[in-house]
Amino acid sequence: MSDAEDERAGDSPGADGDGESLQALRERVEAEYDFENFGPADMAEMSADEWEAAFDPDTWITGAELLDRVEADLRSRVADRDVFARVERHGDPPRVLAYSESSYALVYPDGSVEGEGTVLRDVKPTVALASMESYDVPDAPEGQLLPEPGEVPEGGGELGNTVLQVIAVAQGIAGLVLLGAGVLNYGTTGSNAVGMAVAGLAFLAVAVVLLMVIVNARLSDKFRAEEYRERLRAIGLEDGERPDFLPPLEADDGSGPNDGEREA
Repeated sequence: MSDAEDERAGDSPGADGDGESLQALRERVEAEYDFENFGPADMAEMSADEWEAAFDPDTWITGAELLDRVEADLRSRVADRDVFARVERHGDPPRVLAYSESSYALVYPDGSVEGEGTVLRDVKPTVALASMESYDVPDAPEGQLLPEPGEVPEGGGELGNTVLQVIAVAQGIAGLVLLGAGVLNYGTTGSNAVGMAVAGLAFLAVAVVLLMVIVNARLSDKFRAEEYRERLRAIGLEDGERPDFLPPLEADDGSGPNDGEREA
């Protein structure tokens, strides 16, 4: 924006509606936000007025370059498991589609976004950041980013479960030894049979609790893995179909995925 425009904006009510001049609003935004480490969380906190004051629309990246940057950023976030979505690039008309089993977002070359649900919420900050020249877009991973449903393991953390299992067994053995010693020495002069029996019961109780924790963790891992498989099936990783709630997507040749389409 030119100095003359800044002056005119400064003479009128400010962008925030409280009479604050555009220049004052810009200074406040620059002081409040760290643009060297600007991220989606900061974008979510900014109001529309603050966004307009901080960034010159004439410098925003648009067109095919914006779609390239959005696609690369989304693919990176999917690979890092920050976003659960299938990412596709379409060429007629040009746009990037990201969708899950219940939500989607369509990004167009002018930076406009349409969609619904959690994917739309995740994609909006990505589009805003990708449109800024100062934002370094990560390199896009190659290949399919989401696993096939059959490739999802039952769960991780086996090392932790094994360690807990060893501890539980040790506690159980110690408890049995102490309880047996208490029973065998009951009535013997000078022995603390009751104390050993109580300690043995305490060790056994700890062992039972640890075993319950292990069983619960393994069941939770199994349920989470199955839930993840169901989400993967719902977005069509097995049959190649898209969810029914997605808007119609016409291919270049009218018969299938176009030459410019890439999937993740």
